[in-house]
Amino acid sequence: MPKTLIAFDHGAKSIGVAVGQDITASAQPLAALKATDGQPNWEQVEKVLKEWQPDLLVVGLPLNMDGTEQNTTAAARKFAGRLHGRFGLPVETQDERLTTASAREWLFENGGFQALEKGKVDSVSACLILESWFESQY
Repeated sequence: MPKTLIAFDHGAKSIGVAVGQDITASAQPLAALKATDGQPNWEQVEKVLKEWQPDLLVVGLPLNMDGTEQNTTAAARKFAGRLHGRFGLPVETQDERLTTASAREWLFENGGFQALEKGKVDSVSACLILESWFESQY
């Protein structure tokens, strides 16, 4: 059976969201969620989860280039724990180094400066996080 996964790129003001299927190992961006100090509107998260019925959630883990943790790593881990605690779904983390830079580059190449809207960047980053998770599974 194909599995549906949802990925999150956690941030203090915006949380990027993407959905993907393991059968194609690809992802598509969804609308980013607004956040206040890293906390989303949990009703919006629930709405996304009800719509897509994912089998697994993946949260991007921000790490320094040398692989060490940074200040935002703990916040992403806490968000992952809250997702699991609230919704009872399995949650995994995935190294997200360079995903924001790659997302900005892709959006700029495909739409210029206007495409660099924060929510779009975050959701394309979530796509890259999910696609790198798929790659790590094979």
